[in-house]
Amino acid sequence: MYLAMGRFEPRWLSLLLFAVAVLRALGTRERLWIWSAVGTGVLAMVALLGNEALPLKLYPALVNAVLLVFFLVSLRHPPTVVERLARLQDPQLPPFAIVYTRRVTQVWCGFFVLNGSLALATALWASDATWALYNGLLAYLLMGLLHAGEWTVRRRVKAAHGHV
Repeated sequence: MYLAMGRFEPRWLSLLLFAVAVLRALGTRERLWIWSAVGTGVLAMVALLGNEALPLKLYPALVNAVLLVFFLVSLRHPPTVVERLARLQDPQLPPFAIVYTRRVTQVWCGFFVLNGSLALATALWASDATWALYNGLLAYLLMGLLHAGEWTVRRRVKAAHGHV
């Protein structure tokens, strides 16, 4: 995106973002993802009409907001997102694992709040280079660190409960 922003007008990049929104809307039946596609479409249309890069730069903040809502809703209406993912590997999760997956879902919610806030701040107040560095690299490194840390903790929790 950073390289493209310097070479193409935002209106042309917005067409790509709009295409992603349409494909997302067509490829799902879940309301949350449909609303996400609508939000993406709105950002793309604003960028297209105003030929401004800011709406395109707001996309990572939108993604974090949607993921936050998705994870929060799963906390209110279990099973949580993380429990659903865990059940793909082990359909018969023991009770301690369900408690653990709930806690991991809460941690990811915190991550989405922090990451989304930083994505928003870099879009609104940072240079294009800073925005691209954070949203194109650092955010992914932080996600990887969180995942690696969770994997390490999960192994210890399983071992403490006699599951290897």
